[in-house]
Amino acid sequence: MITIFHSQSLRYEYTRYDETEENTLALQDVNIRIDRGEFVAILGHNGSGKSTLARHLNALLVPTEGTLWVKDMDSKEPQNAWPIRQLSGMVFQNPDNQLVATIVEEDVAFGPENLGVPSEEIRQRVDDALDSVRMSHYASAAPHQLSGGQKQRIAIAGVLAMRPDCIVLDEPTAMLDPSGRQEVIETVLRLNKASGITVILITHFMEEAVKAGRVIVMDKGTVVMDGVPRKIFRQVEKMKGLGLDVPSATALAHALRQQGMEMPDDILTEDEFISHFVKDNYENN
Repeated sequence: MITIFHSQSLRYEYTRYDETEENTLALQDVNIRIDRGEFVAILGHNGSGKSTLARHLNALLVPTEGTLWVKDMDSKEPQNAWPIRQLSGMVFQNPDNQLVATIVEEDVAFGPENLGVPSEEIRQRVDDALDSVRMSHYASAAPHQLSGGQKQRIAIAGVLAMRPDCIVLDEPTAMLDPSGRQEVIETVLRLNKASGITVILITHFMEEAVKAGRVIVMDKGTVVMDGVPRKIFRQVEKMKGLGLDVPSATALAHALRQQGMEMPDDILTEDEFISHFVKDNYENN
């Protein structure tokens, strides 16, 4: 298995300038390992450090102490910043802030052009990227005419055109309606499963995190939980203590158990919740 990200005792401080100069500790003693092909969701309340960690994965920030390796590159070394950003593409919260051209296909071509990719290869990359996010028929459209979900898919296509090993998405659905969120998450899942692209998803939507293969929970700048979704979300009280929700089906099942009803403690989805009652009703009849 090829390791994409590996951090050891990662620590990050930044300086705030208000009335006085003050150092703030955003990450402390973060030790993670993420392998190629994983789909990892990172959760945490506001200020937990999850977005700060995301920016380290793209070398937009570098550790104050400790080390983060991206493949075999130390992110603190200045000469590694550009290769790391080619390997690890970022998609941010607001798609409007990432679209730079007036035509969709020109926007997707922007990244490869800056990498110095030959023109004939750029054409192929743009076509492949738009096809990957199922937006080929919008190639000649104006981005401002698209829905929020479509814009975010174009932003993802722009990253894919640079042929990264990994996509880091920092709350990409936070500004979208439910339909747009579904579009983006379905796209991310397809890229991970069909193309083997490593996905790191920062999100505060628990139903999105359920779809990941692994969940990392952060609090006060450190990793406090790490495991498969079923292991993480069955710890309802611990999640609540961290200021986080659990999927709605998990919360309902937990509430029913507290009322004395026999319910599995690892229900994650509405389908699983309904299936339990159908099975229970069948067995009792």
